[in-house]
Amino acid sequence: MTDLSHLAREGAEIRLRVTPKARRNAISLDDGAIRVHVTAPPEDGKANAAVVKLLAKSMGVAKSRLTLLRGTASRDKVFRLD
Repeated sequence: MTDLSHLAREGAEIRLRVTPKARRNAISLDDGAIRVHVTAPPEDGKANAAVVKLLAKSMGVAKSRLTLLRGTASRDKVFRLD
């Protein structure tokens, strides 16, 4: 798993691109852009919940510290670390 602990600063905004219904859960860095692949489908917030769980684990923070600012129904999302 990609280590994103260097992003774990309070107030940091994390921009990422999500691919739902992927083969496996994974986070990768492509030219500085964060890409998150989750197996969950994009319905009823399942993919967003999976993204929060994976991102929190990768950053080494609690899930409750991540807030989705923009992109609830979009593949491009912005999270803030509280």
